[in-house]
Formats: sequence, structure tokens, C-alpha cells
Amino acid sequence: MAVSAKEKRLSLDLSQQSLSQRSGVSLGVLKKFERTGKISLESLLKLALVLGCLASFIQVFERAIAEELPSLDDLLKRQTRKRGRK
Repeated sequence: MAVSAKEKRLSLDLSQQSLSQRSGVSLGVLKKFERTGKISLESLLKLALVLGCLASFIQVFERAIAEELPSLDDLLKRQTRKRGRK
């Protein structure tokens, strides 16, 4: 994600400083995000808004049709326990 965010920033010809100012995310947080990928959800959403990627987050909360989702019992039956070998 961080690499994609950096690529998106560069494609929009934004410096880290200008993205920081436009988004309200501190420059230090932005630099750490681009280096490590770690960031708070609030800061991530602020950056996504400025970078034009906020719509991608809407898909996370789309409702799935109940019939398509397996029951918890079905999921538990599918799991098989495996032991490691030495």
C-alpha cells in the first residue's frame, strides 16, 4: 500500500510536503508511511481523499448477499488440522 501511495503521489506531481499540507497528515507520519507502510486509519483516509483513492475504501463495506456467505459451521468443517513434521 505504501509503495502504491508513493507512486500515486509522484504521478500527481506532489511532494511529501505538499501532500502533508493538503491532507493535514504530518510530514513525519507521511514519511514513515511511505517507508514502513504503518499509519493510522484516520491518516490513511485523509491521504486517500487527497490522492483521489477514497472510493476504493467504500468497497470494503459493501453488503454481501447472505446466500453467498458460508455459515460458521461450514467454515469450521472445511478446516483440517495438520501437524508439522520435523
